[in-house]
Amino acid sequence: MQLAGKVIAITGGARGLGFSIAQRLGQQGAALALLDMSAEALDRAVSELKRDGIQSEAFVVNVAEEASVIAAFGDIAKRMGPISGCVNNAGITDDALLVKATDGHVEKRMSFETWQRVLNVNLTGVFLCGREAATQIIEAGLEGVIVNISSISRAGNAGQSNYAAAKAGVHALTVTWGKELARYGIRTGTVAPGFVATDMTAAMRPDMLERISSSVPLRRLGEPDDIAKSVAFIFDNDYFSARIIECDGGLRL
Repeated sequence: MQLAGKVIAITGGARGLGFSIAQRLGQQGAALALLDMSAEALDRAVSELKRDGIQSEAFVVNVAEEASVIAAFGDIAKRMGPISGCVNNAGITDDALLVKATDGHVEKRMSFETWQRVLNVNLTGVFLCGREAATQIIEAGLEGVIVNISSISRAGNAGQSNYAAAKAGVHALTVTWGKELARYGIRTGTVAPGFVATDMTAAMRPDMLERISSSVPLRRLGEPDDIAKSVAFIFDNDYFSARIIECDGGLRL
């Protein structure tokens, strides 16, 4: 897909990986609909993109709430025109062990609220935004692309039952939608990042950060633009669909 003049929605687009993806796609001519929960962060992101000559608009949304998602995608169509692509990047973590026990006594368990909150954002949010994106693309008679951001943790990672399950589900949606939506001219793809240098990793203790970096075969964390390049590849390659790009420096958990 040639991105010049195409409207692309990016969830979690005001910060971190989402903003890097916005920069990369914007440099290729896309008009960006940035979706995020923070109006303040959105305003900063839009201002920075516009300084670089990239067209972008801000849309406040809670991807875990159906009414909020429907309203946001409706606003995008009214203000920018129908979308041709969507990057489902928004996500959260809330890590905990399933159970923690000492001498046969279970002291802590992952709460249902912790489980549900991560699933609501990381999996249900992808479903809701993907559904709205597909509906809008089809009704506008356009060809389109939906990219879902998964994670290296989708294979299973200790302390992340909720996050790992959600991120595995995200790729299952990519495969399912690739089969269902091809008839309408919509392709799908997943990008699964490894450890990436973001604000979250920057806040970690130096010794922990070094331990993580040394576990990566390439001996460094990824950069946000590494992930953005992977997303851009999916948009660019018209024969790529329903598959996953693992951008993790060779790391396996």
